[in-house]
Order: sequence, then structure tokens, then C-alpha cells
Amino acid sequence: MSHVSPQQPTLTDRARKAVARILLGAGSRVKRLVTTTIAGEPPEFSPPLDELPRYPVVAYFADTPNQAYQLRQWLPVLERLAAQQPLAIVTRNWELAELLRGVTTLPVLFTLRLDGLRRLYEQIDVKTVVYVNNGWRNFQSLIYQRALHVHVNHGESDKISMVSNQAKAYDHVVVAGQAAIERHRRALINFDLDRLVVCGRPQLDLDVPPALGPVAGRRTVLYAPTWSGEDDANNYTSLDLYGVAIVRALLGRPDVRVVYKPHPRVLTAEDPTIVAAHAEIVRLLSAARAAGAPHELPLDADILGLFQDADLIVTDISSVGLDFLYLRPDAPIVLTDRRTDRARIVAEAPVASAVDIVDGDTVGDVAGLFAANLTGDPHRDARAAVRDHYFGFVRGESSRRFLEFMTDCVARRDALVRTDGTTA
Repeated sequence: MSHVSPQQPTLTDRARKAVARILLGAGSRVKRLVTTTIAGEPPEFSPPLDELPRYPVVAYFADTPNQAYQLRQWLPVLERLAAQQPLAIVTRNWELAELLRGVTTLPVLFTLRLDGLRRLYEQIDVKTVVYVNNGWRNFQSLIYQRALHVHVNHGESDKISMVSNQAKAYDHVVVAGQAAIERHRRALINFDLDRLVVCGRPQLDLDVPPALGPVAGRRTVLYAPTWSGEDDANNYTSLDLYGVAIVRALLGRPDVRVVYKPHPRVLTAEDPTIVAAHAEIVRLLSAARAAGAPHELPLDADILGLFQDADLIVTDISSVGLDFLYLRPDAPIVLTDRRTDRARIVAEAPVASAVDIVDGDTVGDVAGLFAANLTGDPHRDARAAVRDHYFGFVRGESSRRFLEFMTDCVARRDALVRTDGTTA
């Protein structure tokens, strides 16, 4: 029986997959219009509960398509894990379930209600549940007592949101390296650091094709601001304060190609200052493109695919700068600080000690700051040292560690649960 109401048009499988890829990667305003058409009315379970095999590992994600970028970056890693351990994605949002089925080979299981989630976990005999964010509905999944619960987050970042007391709810918290351990030590009280498992960044071991390619006679500067967060404490964006000045300064250099790739949630922002700054940057770059300049606005691209051809990145405190640090140790980084508090940013973000910073004190000479980093690399040695502090692995080691750890979790869960169903 179809789960799509007869009043709603349906899409062919090919069209559904194409639209899913766009929506899950874009953070676009059209999501709210299109996903209803794709999804229709949700069933109680999908697939039907009695048709499900066992899945020892589950990636649980209860949020909407607007947050799907948090899960999407883990999909290739989870697909590799599924070759060793049967693995499914469990979602509580019907629109997201339908979209995910268009972009991953992993089985996507849906149930809306809490009682349904409990029944689903029992049916598939889940042994380890993986969480990629701190969504409040994670706690509904955590009530399941017969599995280990592992938090992996969706990036390595110095944002305050990366460290939460919610970490205390999980059996294990996977982190990138020493900087993350120190971040938890500074931020949390009465937290057992032994819960932390160092695995680097498995997503960064995967090859992502270049999205653009080089341009003869021009160096590429990637401006990749983050979004404004859920509250002021989590607001690290440079868009509203420095974004237009940054782009104007870069456009003033005839030897530069500007690539503007904001966080997906910038595209759905409602803050008028963010909306205005984004619109002005798009206008400036579009006008320059119309005049023949090779600037780019790959708003829906995979950010990792933009790294290879970047000669310099300008970004905020977020996972983007640290991913670039890991993948492109040969290229300079310029960070922003909307609070203009040098002591604070260095204390909270060790990478800030090894880069130049755009803040209220330096934005007036941002063109000179960019010139220094494009004509030389004044912080190369310091950047190499701080890279080891955040990650410390050669490429490929993160994936090996993560896959071995997840396999161990499944085995340990079995050792902790007796054959009669009671815990050891």
C-alpha cells in the first residue's frame, strides 16, 4: 500500500533522488515546499516492523531536513561501517526518511512515536546507537537500556555547543584529539574523561572530488562563514559584522578568485542583519561575475570539495577551519572574532594562536592582512604544531580507529548482556 496520499503528486524514483541530493545538501528555503510533496502522510513504521531484520548498529537522527547536513557528512563513514556491521539509520521525521533514501544505500527506518521507537529497537535488536548531534529527542532514544549509546557529533569545532552536559548521558563520546579532551576538561564539572574516545575525523579520510578547479592567473580565496547559532553564546558568524568588508577587500585584488560558501543555515536565516549581509555579498559577486570575473558562489556544494583549490581560507570558529587545517596544512587560514577578545579566542580556540584574526581592531586593514597571507605564509610552523594538537593522526588512521571502536562496542554490549536478557 502506498504511503502517499492520493491528493498529492508523486515523483519518479530518479527525480526523487535528484531532489533529495539537492535538498539535503543545500539548506534551501524550498525544502519546506518540496518535502511535503515528496513525503506524503507518514505510516506508523517504514518499512513495516515485522519485515525488519536485525541491525546491531543504528545511527539515530530525529531532526528535520534543515539539520540533515549534520548526518549527511557521516553517511560515507557509516556506509563503510555497514560493510562490517549491519547498520540502519533511524529517523523520526518522515520527510527526512524519504529524502535520505535518495542519497544513501543504508536502510532508513522511520517511526514517529516514542512507543514505536522502543518497539523498533527491540525488533532489530540494536546493540549500539550512534548520535551525530545534541538534539533533544536523543534523550527519547537513550531510554533504551539494552544498547550502548555513542555520541560522535558532526564536526570538530571550538564552538561552545561542542561541549555539553548532555555528554554525560552517553556511554562514550568520540572526539578528534587532544584539543577536544582539553575542551571537555575546561567546560564540564564532574565529567568522566574516560568516556572520551579519540578517533580523529573519519570523514576527512574520504576523497571528495574538487568542486571547481583552479583559474589561471588568480589565487583562490574561500570565504566560508558559519551561521549565527541558536543563541548569542553560540554565535560565531562574521557575516553581519565583517562579511561585506571581507568580500570587498578581496574583490579589490585583481589576482584573486573569491569563492563564497556560507554555512547551509545562512541560506534559511531570518535575522535581518544576516540576510542583508548575505544578499549584499551575493550582489557584489554576481555583479563582478557579470563583468567577467571568475568568482564563484557554490552555495550548495560540499565544502570539502572546495578546499583543494583554495590558496587561503577566511572563516569563523567552526568545524570548517579545522577541517581545512587537517586537509590543507600547506595553506594559510584567517579566522574572525566577532567579540574582539584576543585573549578569549586564543584560550577557547587553540588554532587562533597560529593564524591572523579579523576582528574589530583589524577589520580596517583587512586588505593588508590578506596580502600578507597571500604573498607569504607567516604562520606555517605554528599551524603545523596546532594541527597535531587537534588531530595527531596521519590520514586514514581515523577511519581505522573508528571502525575498530564501533566493532568493539557491539562485542562489549553482547558481553554485558547475558543470554537470559539480564545485564552482567
